[in-house]
Amino acid sequence: MARDKRPLHEIGTEPDVRFSYANERTFLAWNRTAMALIATGLAATSVLPEFSFAGGRRLIGVPLVVLGAWLALTSYTRWNINERAMREGRPLPPSTLPKMLAIGVGVAGVIAAIVAAVGAK
Repeated sequence: MARDKRPLHEIGTEPDVRFSYANERTFLAWNRTAMALIATGLAATSVLPEFSFAGGRRLIGVPLVVLGAWLALTSYTRWNINERAMREGRPLPPSTLPKMLAIGVGVAGVIAAIVAAVGAK
């Protein structure tokens, strides 16, 4: 099915404003999480002590920054999909965002644990 490129206000009917606000709050919550990941990644690259090998702080921080950037971009797409579904009276499609975020944070945690264990001075 081709994606409808029309602006949201031209699609379907206006949903109950409470649902639109809930969708927006969810979008903002994902973006707060994205900003926290980016800030944590930047802090890791500049505040953590040096490791016994070069690039240890970057190995911890860069994946967090990338995960945060991905989450910010993906959360907008998700908001748009949900808003279009509500306007068309369709059920909201399932989201992979929570699963992908959990995997990303888990991988970043494993990387951090390995770097901390191997690279301690």
